[in-house]
Amino acid sequence: MDEDLPKGPLRRGWTTGSCATAAAKIAYLGWRTGDFPASVPITLPSGDRPEFATACHGTGAEGAWAGVIKDAGDDPDVTHGALVIASVSAGATGSGVTFRAGEGVGTVTRPGLPIPVGEPAINPVPRQMIGTAIDEAAAETGGPRDVVVEIGIRGGAELARKTLNPRLGIVGGLSVLGTTGIVVPFSCAAWIHTIHRGIDVARAEGLTHVAGATGSTSEAAVQKLYGLPETALIDMGDFAGGMLKYLRGHPVANVTVAGGFAKMTKLGQGLLDLHSRSGRVDFDWLADRVAEAGGDADLVARARSANTASLVLDEAARAGLAIGDLVADHAWRTAARALRDEAMALEIVVFDRQGTLVGRSAMRTLKD
Repeated sequence: MDEDLPKGPLRRGWTTGSCATAAAKIAYLGWRTGDFPASVPITLPSGDRPEFATACHGTGAEGAWAGVIKDAGDDPDVTHGALVIASVSAGATGSGVTFRAGEGVGTVTRPGLPIPVGEPAINPVPRQMIGTAIDEAAAETGGPRDVVVEIGIRGGAELARKTLNPRLGIVGGLSVLGTTGIVVPFSCAAWIHTIHRGIDVARAEGLTHVAGATGSTSEAAVQKLYGLPETALIDMGDFAGGMLKYLRGHPVANVTVAGGFAKMTKLGQGLLDLHSRSGRVDFDWLADRVAEAGGDADLVARARSANTASLVLDEAARAGLAIGDLVADHAWRTAARALRDEAMALEIVVFDRQGTLVGRSAMRTLKD
């Protein structure tokens, strides 16, 4: 069992988009009837109708507002427990549902995201869900469908500093996300979403080189190696496959995959999810690479029984073996199979824990 996972069955949760939808429906009903319900059902994209409890509510000069507490289940979501607030007021005739960013919700400032520049960072599916909720509430009360919905997240500006929103050009707070309305614990959907949006932003800015890194050390090292702008850096974490597969349909001319020796060893072994729950360093495989590099029988045996990949790297370095380059070459083959695009050039760079370059493949296309 992976030590990161809670014991027992994992409880699912709700996206910020679902919580914003419920809050908007509660606010609308309170605005039109003067009576704020204790809970409301909303319609998910699947057609399911879960119920959400009202956490707080109130009225203002122009409309009403309500809040719902975000419950992400057992997922380590940065917004778990946050208060999502929706304010509803009358809109211009014929305008339909329009959106504003309240406190803690960001605004899009760079092209490449699914929402245009200048719009609040409320993604398309949450917008559709909120629109459906407004339609339901309007039908129930006989109220207007032309409304302004402002979404806020209490403490969102502070929480956003823990995300990659600033790098993506989303300023002032968090994004309102969700494609199903449901948070599946440890599915890492939000991380994959950020990888995809990072690539979209890089392409929209016309960048010809992106670098996906497994962590902060390798990211800083590859940025320094190439002098890359921040928008060229893709925080892929353990999701090398997720990044490479998205690049198939959203190509960038030059792609660098950067990571520590252990992570790139796992990529060399053929793993595309580099998390320990998906597979660990295979020391038999790594010992074979030591032999391939010219290591003697004693060094190969020590590699086979080593406790850490770093120890193998250190011992190979003392023996003058370019084990990092060999690992990078094998990792390149795994990555190239996932990328599948003969036009894109691909490279693997390997760093130690201090950010020193210890291995590198050539930047080349699949047909080279």
